[in-house]
Amino acid sequence: MTGHIFNIQKFSIHDGPGIRTTVFLKGCSMHCAWCHNPESISQKPQLVFFPNKCIGCHRCFDACPTGALTLVDDERHYDKALCRLCGRCAEACYAEALVVEGRDATVDEVVAEILKDKPFYDNSGGGATLSGGEPLLQADFAAEVFAQCHHHGVHTTLDTAANVPWAAFEKALPHVDLVLLDIKIVDPSRHREATGVDNARILDNARRLYHTDTRLWVRVPVIPGYTDDDDNIAAIADFVSDFPNLDHLELLPYHCFAEAKYQRLEEDYKLKGAEPPPRERLDHLVGIVAKRGVQTKAS
Repeated sequence: MTGHIFNIQKFSIHDGPGIRTTVFLKGCSMHCAWCHNPESISQKPQLVFFPNKCIGCHRCFDACPTGALTLVDDERHYDKALCRLCGRCAEACYAEALVVEGRDATVDEVVAEILKDKPFYDNSGGGATLSGGEPLLQADFAAEVFAQCHHHGVHTTLDTAANVPWAAFEKALPHVDLVLLDIKIVDPSRHREATGVDNARILDNARRLYHTDTRLWVRVPVIPGYTDDDDNIAAIADFVSDFPNLDHLELLPYHCFAEAKYQRLEEDYKLKGAEPPPRERLDHLVGIVAKRGVQTKAS
């Protein structure tokens, strides 16, 4: 069995407890305006250009069989409509300024990579996390990776936005120790405007998780102009306040590191110029959640 992945991150400390290996799967059913992993949205491979690495050798233009890469007035031009993602330009690039993001990987390959750091998991209470994108869009692959991790005594964490059929959860949850559940906006119209999808299925899946024994962390991205208002944070806290399996609610402050990713993908970044929330604003939001009786923290 194979899955579509785009990165395996070692020594991850933000995707669950302890030291972890996070495997990022390609494909997402949402298009959040602030997406920090834009290379994860499409399940297909994507060509990524690092202009600071380019040495101007022009080998990529000669290697492209479709004319998707051309030199126009001494400037590089990339026509995505012509690109077949054959990877020949990346293969020809000495400087690795062109990279094809995304590849197929087998379950055994991914698990073998995870197991390389098992001593770190054992000593820190860590393990393996599947993230994305949305890992449950590849539910069979995710479930098998998790099952093999459990077979080897590795703690498993699922990082999900929950915009998938419940049947996908049913495949994975028997092999999942912890769910990191992203809840962004409670108001359906605002959610649709910000992410491109309705949130009815997301909230329904959250309620279904309420009735499982799986440990749960709820994570809320604090995004300027989208999710960071008092009413939205209060509504999310109210929604999860009686979840018996909820460990805590974590506020994840916006950062602008993703802007460079959009540039490399040659896509527009909608939050250009946005600033991370100041510490006092995060402390205020933490207070709103705490008043609802929900244990919380801000990263």
